[in-house]
Amino acid sequence: MAQAFLVELSVGAKMPETQQWQWIPTHLTLEQFEEFVLPHLHIGSRGPQPKLSLHTIFNYILKLLYLCCQWQELPIEKTQAGRPEIHYTRIYRAFRRYETQGCFDAIFAGSVLQLHQQELLDISVIHGDGTTTAAKKGGDQLGYSGHKHLKGDKVVAFCDRHSNVIAPFISAPGNRNESPLLKTALPQVTRIAQQVGLNLSKTIVSLDGVYDSRANRKAIFNRGMMPNIPENLRNRKTPKRGRKPIFDPAIFQERFRTIERVFAWEDKFKRLLLRFERISGLHYALKTLAYTMINLRHFCQS
Repeated sequence: MAQAFLVELSVGAKMPETQQWQWIPTHLTLEQFEEFVLPHLHIGSRGPQPKLSLHTIFNYILKLLYLCCQWQELPIEKTQAGRPEIHYTRIYRAFRRYETQGCFDAIFAGSVLQLHQQELLDISVIHGDGTTTAAKKGGDQLGYSGHKHLKGDKVVAFCDRHSNVIAPFISAPGNRNESPLLKTALPQVTRIAQQVGLNLSKTIVSLDGVYDSRANRKAIFNRGMMPNIPENLRNRKTPKRGRKPIFDPAIFQERFRTIERVFAWEDKFKRLLLRFERISGLHYALKTLAYTMINLRHFCQS
């Protein structure tokens, strides 16, 4: 019965054609900021009011994420007197405050909610994969990846059939195998689904062969979803005995137009090509902000 459902899904509900526009926003207008970002920011009630608006400060953070410059080299507009309108340390403190208060996670969850309300999500199939980021300057939670021949960290992210990121990523040192991370990633997927109101019943989870294990398949089945994972022979000469696992190659081929496209869009934000932050939480906050901008591409078209 499950095999028939996979065949019906791959034949009757094909992947939609690629849109002519794939523009990822790197700047938000005042209306977009007030709609998607401002409701999730913690605004203090004590102390003097900032000279610049929160909208301007947030766009400076986006500019840093896109340009990949140092904080002290951030291009800041000049006042009429010829001085910078704000010092870069004020922007950095605002970024640290938003990261500590969990504002970036709340903004990301709000983007998923907007996509769900506008019926722009297709969760009949969700694709997951991991990616490794090199850390040239060192930092915490790092490890040497012998496969990639670099020292860094890796993340596991999930997206729908329209390349919308629907779940926050799970991080681990670069020397960790991706397969055990799935047990930690699935609760995050279900948490976001419950928070937004998504029904993941009978959703197909498409993963790479590295996640092929009995524990991972059982974890997916226990949450009412169905795995679509190719068999990993692990240097076996003959196939494993017993019933063959459920697998549809047509659905698996969509990964290159979904999750791989998300990782390619992520490279647009040059701050994420290499990890410069020694504190892992700051790097992951910038990555969450980049995934939020990928989700908001539907609403921020120029």
